Amino acid sequence: MTGPKAPKDAEKKRKSFYVMRNKDVAGSVQPNGTGTQFIYLNDSRLVSFAKIVGNITDEEILNLLTTTEGFRKLVYSVGVTVEMEDAATEVNFAFQMYGKSDTYGSGTTINRAVRADGMEQVIKMDEVDWSEDDDLPGQIRFEFPKADMRAKVAVRFYLQDGFDAPEPEEESVVDFNCPEYGEMLKKSLMNLGNPLRLKNAIEKARRGEDVTVAFIGGSITQGAGAIPINTECYAWKTFERFCKLCGKGTEENIHYVKAGVGGTSSELGMVRYERDVCSEGEIQPDLVIVEYAVNDEGDETKGHCYDSLVRKILLSEQKPAVILLFAVFAYDWNLQERLSPVGTAYDLPMVSVKDCVVEQFYKKAGEGRVLSKNQFFYDIFHPSNYGHTIMADAIAYLMKIADEAEAPAQDTDITGIPAPFSAEFATVKLLDRTHAEAAANIDFGDFGESDRELQAVERNRDLFTTPEFPNNWMHTKGDKPFVMDIECSALLIVAKDSGSPAAGCIDAYIDGEKVRTINPREVGWTHCNALILFRGGEKKRHHVEIRMAEGDGEKQFTILGFAYVCD
Repeated sequence: MTGPKAPKDAEKKRKSFYVMRNKDVAGSVQPNGTGTQFIYLNDSRLVSFAKIVGNITDEEILNLLTTTEGFRKLVYSVGVTVEMEDAATEVNFAFQMYGKSDTYGSGTTINRAVRADGMEQVIKMDEVDWSEDDDLPGQIRFEFPKADMRAKVAVRFYLQDGFDAPEPEEESVVDFNCPEYGEMLKKSLMNLGNPLRLKNAIEKARRGEDVTVAFIGGSITQGAGAIPINTECYAWKTFERFCKLCGKGTEENIHYVKAGVGGTSSELGMVRYERDVCSEGEIQPDLVIVEYAVNDEGDETKGHCYDSLVRKILLSEQKPAVILLFAVFAYDWNLQERLSPVGTAYDLPMVSVKDCVVEQFYKKAGEGRVLSKNQFFYDIFHPSNYGHTIMADAIAYLMKIADEAEAPAQDTDITGIPAPFSAEFATVKLLDRTHAEAAANIDFGDFGESDRELQAVERNRDLFTTPEFPNNWMHTKGDKPFVMDIECSALLIVAKDSGSPAAGCIDAYIDGEKVRTINPREVGWTHCNALILFRGGEKKRHHVEIRMAEGDGEKQFTILGFAYVCD
């Protein structure tokens, strides 16, 4: 009988920092039935993870994380931990570098099967077969054998010799019952406004009448960062709190609409509202929460579209209550100063997540800090389950105050209030294949195909995704333009962004004059993008041509739809 062989020399202890720590992940369903959690690292996300989770302040380290070349100079190995109830489950960890010539296809992908027993698996970077076309760290994926499986994970970077990192800071359990948390919620209430419409919705629900609570916004409203996305998102949690306030269950007379689309601003939201919230007139919401304070930097009009969307909702037949919600990014930024004048002008309830959480981030544990940035944020842009809970609690606090307030004598007369920015788009309508004949004369030209590779989002309580703008016009080859004659005073095109090298540019012409060139690869991912072709003129008939740009006749471009103003 022989004993065990002597172990290899132990690896020396290296300096390290976490980029994910105690992070909840869940596998969203894939076409083959497996589940994948995507965690994106581009657009400064990895740098933010290092700052927020790893407490890294060294600019040299942060700069090295922006390229694959720098990453390899900095990182000696990557430690991965996965923990699940069934410790025997194997989860594939994938770390993908984006490529220079083909973003998703030409870079290195590191794969490692990790047992979900809470033991750290270490991957040495000098054992990886690197691609010469690597550009930058792109994404991490946790790939599960089945959809909807959940895990708690950690990812740690062990550093090459010569680099230093602080020791991980211990985090206390979040206490939602402490006095400091109550003070946070009080700070979130920016404005109670005229609560009459909100009180009416609450009383209507209490009487047992049908009431619909709807949410429109970007990826935070979609539920990004919530695990699972359908029941841990702020929208569903707010809906639950509204039902509880009204003394009703969630499956009774109160109905739920969630219409968030990641990476989109109110410029697209005003186009989507009738379709995604109102289902083309089938749904008349009684309460609408509008969340665009971290997305509207992408609004070309810098407030006019937001104003138009809010005014459109307020003036709709049902006269719903509207709550303006101002979320926040991890670098303490939002657009509430730009957008809140809309709420002030129309005397609307407003909730600021920034005012709620940011100040306490910079206090010490035990001295007023309820939770850290790492605990509140899932990534640089999106809240964690804790963050979504706090957002819902802040809205619920406003609803409670409104419920207890004395009912105003009358509703605010929106028609008598000048738009603080502009009401130019308040009557905007969507035009796609299903609406085309009634609104315009169209010749598809070589844009006659239908694109099925679209941005897709989890609607309502769904875990599966629904494609956005499926009734589109797609170009794959040929030189014949898309031609349309339409009577309107303003026109937007809704274009598909893409990371595919097969995507090409278009030139848009109005009445024979070129007004803009659109490059679908500028954003770099499959995404809906509303862009103004013209505005501010009188209502008249216009001739519209969409042509593939010179040299791109054999490339792809998808017109998802148009939005026009004719009233």
